Amino acid sequence: MSTAEAGTGRTLTTDIPARLDRLPWSRWHWTIVIGLGTVWILDGLEVTVVGNIASRLSEPGSGLHISSGQVTGVAAALYVAGACLGALFWGRLTDRFGRKHLFMITLAVYLAATALTAVSWEAWWFFLFRFLTGFGIGGEYAAINSAIDELIPADYRGRVDLIINGSFWLGAVGGSLLSIVALDTGLLAKDVGWRLTFALGTVLALVILLVRRHVPESPRWLLIHGRDREAEEIVSGIERRVEEERGEPLPAAEGELEIHQRKSVSFLEIARTVFGRYRRRAVLGFSLFIGQAFLYNAITFGFGAILTTFFDVPSGHTGYYFAVIAVGNFCGPLLLGKLFDTVGRRVMISSTYLLSGLLLFGTAWLFDRGSLSAGTLTACWCAVLFFASAGASSAYLTVSEIFPMETRAMSIAFFYALGTAAGGISGPLLFADLTGTGRVGDTVLAFCIGAALMCAAGLVAAFLAVRAERRSLEDVARPLTAVAGRAKAAAQGTRPSRGTPGSQGRGPTAPPAASRP
Repeated sequence: MSTAEAGTGRTLTTDIPARLDRLPWSRWHWTIVIGLGTVWILDGLEVTVVGNIASRLSEPGSGLHISSGQVTGVAAALYVAGACLGALFWGRLTDRFGRKHLFMITLAVYLAATALTAVSWEAWWFFLFRFLTGFGIGGEYAAINSAIDELIPADYRGRVDLIINGSFWLGAVGGSLLSIVALDTGLLAKDVGWRLTFALGTVLALVILLVRRHVPESPRWLLIHGRDREAEEIVSGIERRVEEERGEPLPAAEGELEIHQRKSVSFLEIARTVFGRYRRRAVLGFSLFIGQAFLYNAITFGFGAILTTFFDVPSGHTGYYFAVIAVGNFCGPLLLGKLFDTVGRRVMISSTYLLSGLLLFGTAWLFDRGSLSAGTLTACWCAVLFFASAGASSAYLTVSEIFPMETRAMSIAFFYALGTAAGGISGPLLFADLTGTGRVGDTVLAFCIGAALMCAAGLVAAFLAVRAERRSLEDVARPLTAVAGRAKAAAQGTRPSRGTPGSQGRGPTAPPAASRP
């Protein structure tokens, strides 16, 4: 690594991004996945539990004077509003002050707000801390997706990002089953069971917080913000751990980047970059998030009402059906994730969106004909969401890798807030009326709206999706601080490392086969 004074900052030539991308999968990468990725399980647990215990909270003796409509209406809206505002607020701070500071702070906010929700005694208290819980979880999306993409090697970035975002549905499965236990008055009193569900979320968040202490700051972020010595120490430490694990030296990194370090980038420059220089990519991000938001609301928002109204499923049993749907959601990213790195982003993003939309059109047709039972409808939903979940997860992957380093967290925050607002505000307003009328035609219309928007997003992806598979983030979107227009090819053969004094050069060796995550 070499540096030169230039203006108000330093001009630096570095191979750190290339060194991170050429790493084989290792135990250290599993630490990143566990420390950062498991928070989506908590998000899924939170959202599902609250929806399933709404009826219990409204019952006399629950310890809280609140109606079921207030839980699923006011509290849900406040959680969504908190998530949108939190994403934008923390997203800007993540780009400015670093990934690690923010993913520690946002998890602490989530932990404290969830703990205080558990001791609610009045509706206003419950509402306040549902808002703050959303405020913390919204910030997590920006900070976590930024850090993961900047730490995970390019060859694995797609599948890891999809599986981590898809793990939301593991939490949804746990939340469905946990709510069944919490609502069993034979095991827990009415005013205890629902409180323990929030307390469990607090305990899990505390465990994740302890693990997260060992996750380093993004070396890519450190480089840009004038802390290249810290970046070099982190990357050298990772390389030593990986070499010790494998018992052989790593291959030489190929590729260098020249950047002009800056402490911060103005909000105006971020806006010009995202909506000016990369306007086609902004249209892509907008389409992907809106499409998946409306498809999910077309199915999940009224699924309980559909089952009870049209198939006479007892309200206390809908959690079992939702658990099955949630399993289908998680299997999509898990089984299809590798293809996003091998077949490619454009083919997989467009095909998962189009397939899920077409399958939902088919489900609507069968539902309109009266050809479905509660079980077969759930099976249809599973098939739709198997593809839709992979597509929805790829939306987060897309907006986190197609914009420059300096705008990454803010870009994620903006599109997340946009999709969450559309799905959590516009979606319920539209689909609640349609699925709540008890008329088959209205529910069919809800399905068709979600399917049409998902197909439209798939067509946009077919033309605009970026071929980012197995490519360095700096190659996909050149940093705003980059001096050269492209990365310079690294010299071949043995060369000294130009980082901190005393670092050892690494000669080239044939890269061994790497294990897959």
